[in-house]
Amino acid sequence: MELTAQQLSEYNGTDPSKPIYVAVKGRIFDVTNGKSFYGPGGSYAMFAGKDASRALAKMSKNDEDVSPSLDGLSEKEIGVLNDWEKKFEAKYPVEAFGPKVIVGIVSCATARPGCPFEVPST
Repeated sequence: MELTAQQLSEYNGTDPSKPIYVAVKGRIFDVTNGKSFYGPGGSYAMFAGKDASRALAKMSKNDEDVSPSLDGLSEKEIGVLNDWEKKFEAKYPVEAFGPKVIVGIVSCATARPGCPFEVPST
């Protein structure tokens, strides 16, 4: 299953009849079991219904960083993001994939077959 950013936003925890989703590097995780963190009033609620890749990489809760864009991130920040991705994989099921995005020089498509990211052609 694939979701657009608009569809993903519907899973932000405000509707108790729907699960809570957070995307990391285009993979959408069901974080409903962590609703005390990701649900309304939770310390990571700003990530719910969004791709939080950039914010996780930068260890930021700023609204402007809650984005799927990896452009301009340092190698260290990419490493932090990869660590977060592993934590999500260990704790939450993958429910869907988000829209494909171009991520610049650093891309999981070069490291992992089947990655939802596309590498730009030069």
